Formats: sequence, C-alpha cells, structure tokens
Amino acid sequence: MIGKDLVSFRDLEKKDVEHYFKMASQMEKNLKSGKKLVKNKVVATLFFEASTRTKLSFQTAAERLGCNVIDFGVAGSSLEKGESLADTIKILDGYADVLVMRHPLEGSVRLAGEMSKHPVINGGDGGNQHPTQTLLDLYTILKEKKKIKGVNVHLVGDLKHARTMRSLLYGLGMFGADVTLVAPRGLEMDPGVIKEVHERFGLKVRELSALDVRGADVLYVCRIQKERFLDPYEAQKVVAEFRITEDALVGAKDDLIIMHPLPKIDEIPASMDESPHARYFEQARNGVPVRMAVIYEALKYKK
Repeated sequence: MIGKDLVSFRDLEKKDVEHYFKMASQMEKNLKSGKKLVKNKVVATLFFEASTRTKLSFQTAAERLGCNVIDFGVAGSSLEKGESLADTIKILDGYADVLVMRHPLEGSVRLAGEMSKHPVINGGDGGNQHPTQTLLDLYTILKEKKKIKGVNVHLVGDLKHARTMRSLLYGLGMFGADVTLVAPRGLEMDPGVIKEVHERFGLKVRELSALDVRGADVLYVCRIQKERFLDPYEAQKVVAEFRITEDALVGAKDDLIIMHPLPKIDEIPASMDESPHARYFEQARNGVPVRMAVIYEALKYKK
C-alpha cells in the first residue's frame, strides 16, 4: 500500500499502482494547463550515482508541480570530509519535504526512509529496486495498448543483472500480462524471481535464448553487458545476435512497440529511432507525469 516512503514496487498493491496511473493521467492534463498544484514545498534530490533521466525527470516533475528543488551532489559536500550517510540524510530531512535518493548500495534507501521524518522515494538502489521506472514502464504500456492484461511482452537482453527487468516482471505479473523472457545463455532471469512472481500472481513465462519477435506486442530491450563475458569475441557475437534492427523485426506485428529504460548503447542503432515501432523516448517523457504523481502523493503524508 502507499505509505510514507516509496522504496520498492513490491510494497505496492495493484490498487495503489492503478491510483498512480490515474494521478499520472491527471498530471498530463495539468501539464498542458501549466497550473501549479503545490506551494511552499521543497524536494531534495540526493544522487550518489550518475543519472540523467531519473534525476532530471524528478527535478522537472517537482518544478512542474510548483515545488522548489535542492540538488544535492557528493562533490563538494561534507561527505568528502568524512560525514556519514546517516548524518547527511538527517540534515537534508531538516531542509526538505520529500527526499528522492539514488545510491549504489542495496537497501540504503530503505534505511534512509527509516531515519527520515519526511517521505523518501527510491531513485534506484544498486541492483535492487527502481520503483518509479516500473511505474512509468507499465503506464507506457497502458497508454500505448489501452490495457496490460493479456498483452504479450518480450523482455530482451541481460535479464540476470538488470534491476529494471526484475521489477517489471513483477509488475507485469500483477496485471496479468503474457511474458516471454529472451536472454543469452548465462544471462537468464534469476529463477527465484520467476518463482516468486508465479507464486504471487500465477504468471507463467516462456523462456528463449534467441531473439524471436513473432507474436510480441511489446519488445522491452535492455543492454547486453559485454563486460560480463570472459571471451570478447563471444560477447561481440551475442550482442550482434540481440541487436534490434529492421532485419530483426521481420515477422513482427505492425503495432509492435519497442521500449528501453535508456541509455541505449548499440543494442538499438540510432537508425531505429525513426521507426514507427520505437517508443523509448515517449517512455522517458512519461517519467515526468508519473513522478509528479509520486511526489504529489508523498506530499500528502502527515508527520
């Protein structure tokens, strides 16, 4: 259920996610009017790792709502003098009404939420959770396909290491999508994650080791991490086999959409950006209304 903090997608129930969808739709309408919904509130963004889309879309969302933004950076902060993370969180908690945090250590954001009196929103903690990414991914599928239940979603790439894919599989199971997992051998989704989603939602997945887009409604792609391979030649071979080109889309549905959490490297060439199937830039833009909804709900919290 929606509580003080948004740390994990698993903390949400289906009705909570649907509420965020409804709020995000309202935020899209509000963006067109330019009306500010919030006054005299401060959102602090604490990013201990590099970020483009997540950080800037949270800051954009906060400003579109009417909030002021504190942009905390490690460089030049007292962390360089040896201040502890706990003390940093407590200091920022005294300045802001909502804290948005990204940190390389798994569990760090939940710990920050326990220390903070104000709501904390997870912008990514290591390989663990990235709940607003899952929300905007599901929202994009809903906008494009008008439903999620029964939609055939292919998750493609390094499914072993991508936190985005693990959370998205959970969300797709929650809403009754049909899922196919497509990964090179050795980079398959953790069986424990598949088992959890099956036990929780009854989701049965199909697993493939070669790219096959036939029957897919959504092709959700993430990078093949070449650095995971011992043999660079094998890495190059696998990357080429999983590259999304026009040739790779032979036999695809006319209304197939391609999604990607970004940044994309060479798994989707720039020539595909103009494809009628490409939706990854629209997907990124959807992060603003979705994160507006998340911040707006967090601001309702009363100490």
